[in-house]
Amino acid sequence: MEQLFDHSLLRQRRERALARLEPDADFLIRRVAEDMAERLMVVERLFEAPVQVHGGLPLAADLMQASGKTAEFRFVDTCPVPGKNTKATRLASPDLVPLEPQSADLVVSPLALHLTNDTPGVLVQLRRSLKPDGLLLAATPGAGTLGELREALLAAESELTGGANARIHPFGDVRDYGALLQRAGFALPVTDIEEVVVRYSDMFALLRDLRAMGMTSLLTERSRTPLTKSVFLRAAEIYAERFSDPDGRIRASFPIVHLSGWAPHESQQKPLKPGSAKQRLSDVLKTPEQKLPR
Repeated sequence: MEQLFDHSLLRQRRERALARLEPDADFLIRRVAEDMAERLMVVERLFEAPVQVHGGLPLAADLMQASGKTAEFRFVDTCPVPGKNTKATRLASPDLVPLEPQSADLVVSPLALHLTNDTPGVLVQLRRSLKPDGLLLAATPGAGTLGELREALLAAESELTGGANARIHPFGDVRDYGALLQRAGFALPVTDIEEVVVRYSDMFALLRDLRAMGMTSLLTERSRTPLTKSVFLRAAEIYAERFSDPDGRIRASFPIVHLSGWAPHESQQKPLKPGSAKQRLSDVLKTPEQKLPR
């Protein structure tokens, strides 16, 4: 299996970020946690064996538990979860879900799937950990995340050095995640995307937030040569030229892909067999039926 991400470095940076968490640096995690908790509210069920998997901070779990929809959470993460009893946390790399089969009725994964080297395998592990009719709720940055920063850095580095290196992670498309849910065996899979745009005074303010969140590059094949000050300054100019609003503030895009799926159970709705319909679609729509050419 190709090791796209350096999980040892992830643990180091996350531990450092959590040890000195800056005020409001968790804004994206908090926004996603609130969205995920709202999505759980529409599910008419009390979840008695919930687990948060690789979320870094316990914000999603705390909000869901406070809503009265769940019992107390267990955790799986790369390092100890702040404010949580270590006995309730199992440590593992992002590619591993060390849960017993059918041991959870709700699995929550906030902002973690984009850091896996084997996303299909992780989703299979998540599905196996769910009891029949158990629910997966996940959220992950999607294609286009930090696209403005990617473009500015590539343009500046290419202009000043004659070449460029990948500095921003690749991110999956919403359709790809939908296909992966089906491939992993989830029933009733649903994916959708929410566009989150954050504004900053300049590119350096964005970079400070990314460092504070532990979200800088973890690519195994990343360049070990730091960018020079001149490249950063030119990138900031390009960023402001191409992605600023009339008031001079720049935009940073974080498209968030939300995923949900259920562990199969006989009580769930199933599609009708082909040819079993009792009424023609053309009759319902009151339109002439047209046969397709063979």
